[in-house]
Amino acid sequence: MTPHSGTFGSAGERLLQNHLGSAERAAGFYGRQVQPQLTPQMREFIRQQNMVFISTADAGGECDASFRAGPPGFVVDLDQRTLTYPEYRGNGVLASAGNVTENPHMGLLFIDFTHHHIGLHVNGRALLRTDEEQRRTYPRLPVDTAPGRRPDLWVHLVVEEAYVHCSKHIPHLEPAQRPPLSPDSRPKDAEYFVAPRPPAPPSQAPVPVPARHYGHAG
Repeated sequence: MTPHSGTFGSAGERLLQNHLGSAERAAGFYGRQVQPQLTPQMREFIRQQNMVFISTADAGGECDASFRAGPPGFVVDLDQRTLTYPEYRGNGVLASAGNVTENPHMGLLFIDFTHHHIGLHVNGRALLRTDEEQRRTYPRLPVDTAPGRRPDLWVHLVVEEAYVHCSKHIPHLEPAQRPPLSPDSRPKDAEYFVAPRPPAPPSQAPVPVPARHYGHAG
């Protein structure tokens, strides 16, 4: 769902609404639920969340979905039109941030699985800023979202629309301490979904030839 021609909802949404007879219900949803900026209730909800699902696409429309987590409030509501969150050094692929450099459209989905079982969609345009740049503009940014680590970048999102994700079918999850894992309890992350690489074959170094010694005829 993205703003289209000054109204909420894409052309594809409206085409399907007309085809399936849901245009009137959709109009009621757009009119009441879809907001052009964050309401005070939305901002308070975001401050309480410790995870978010994010969606991006590259210039050709190839999509990527990802996940970020941190202490409550790691996604910072700078004001009613602006959110930001830190990007740390991970596997070095930078899929989401790389997409933003080509295509600024980004979607965030916050879900409360434990208390009110409600979700919040936030869509907008993102840009990347260095830690120094972002802190110069917003000096009160948190510094402990990942103890001992400093963000490489901040994703800076200008909000275009925000709306509710209804509670139906959101499962209930109980917060719990993460149990320790023994080395043999599961595969390593790098081998969880792909087979381990076979060991390299032994080196086929040439066998040294003994030096021949020639005597002198007496």
